[in-house]
Amino acid sequence: MMYNVKAKQIYLIFLFALAFISCKDSKRPDVSQINVEIKIQRFDKELFAMKGKDVVQTNSLLSAKYGLFYDDYIKKMVGSPDYSNGEVLSTLFKDQAYTDLTKEVDSVYPNLKIQEAGLTKTFKYIKYYYPKARLPRFVSFVSGFAYQMPVGDQYLGIGLDMFLGKDSKFYKAIVQSVPLYLSRRFSPEYIVPRVAETYAHEELFQEPDEDRSLLAKMIFQGKILYFLDQVLPENMADSVKIGYSAEQLKWAQNFEGDIWAYFLENNFLYETDYQKIQVFLSEGPFTPGLGENRDSAPKLGVYTGWQIVKKYMQENPKTTLQQLMADNDAQKILNQSKYKPKQK
Repeated sequence: MMYNVKAKQIYLIFLFALAFISCKDSKRPDVSQINVEIKIQRFDKELFAMKGKDVVQTNSLLSAKYGLFYDDYIKKMVGSPDYSNGEVLSTLFKDQAYTDLTKEVDSVYPNLKIQEAGLTKTFKYIKYYYPKARLPRFVSFVSGFAYQMPVGDQYLGIGLDMFLGKDSKFYKAIVQSVPLYLSRRFSPEYIVPRVAETYAHEELFQEPDEDRSLLAKMIFQGKILYFLDQVLPENMADSVKIGYSAEQLKWAQNFEGDIWAYFLENNFLYETDYQKIQVFLSEGPFTPGLGENRDSAPKLGVYTGWQIVKKYMQENPKTTLQQLMADNDAQKILNQSKYKPKQK
């Protein structure tokens, strides 16, 4: 009996030590007292529930509740200003494709509790670093693959039909307009990071216009990803943050030194011709000119910018996140990062 008591005591001490160590090792600030609770309004459900009801009344109710979002949805996302709200609604409700898609969305997302919990955690961190940041209204909708994440006056929309899961039958049917390298990321786990990224770009950090070089764009995008590192849930995979497959992330990590050497040898860092540099910044199945058999990761300028910014923050531990995000001197960040990855 005495042995069991001692064992329990040792076990409890061990657990306490583990908890203490993990608390000490975590670099995250305590945000438990920050009053944020994200709720996503299910416009998609409410709209579909109105099918078969009076169109005039439906228009009036949804317009009153959703305001500017509803106006944008009717006039831009699924309709046009050339048609009345009633005409757009009537056409939508008669469309079998709309019905099928909405039912599929409802089966994948009977609720959004997981996404709301992830966004609540994320926006607590955002409010910690930027207390004056205004939180938008979050609204989910279905637009027939027209919009994934529109930002309007005081709202951020989440097009759930563009997060059905990479193997959705719908994406295979629209592969001509939405290639598989894009729809691969149309999965539930991408909602929270894409919301955070969109909010960062649209609400917090405007890209400076004065420097159009590849280096400036690399560092700006790298700062956004570093910001996501600090605010997204800690268990979020780096591949999901940047939108890579696990294989693409591994490729970029393995050839980081070769990628950097490629940029230097071809004098790309200070190139300002967007036609020449966009291949390193834009989405794609791979990066032309790098890798064999089209096995390279895409947007390697963004990935490299991320690594430079991380190295800069390691070299300058007293620099705060706010100071980093406000600093638009890309050359200084590169120089002080001492970034020199080794080639294979």
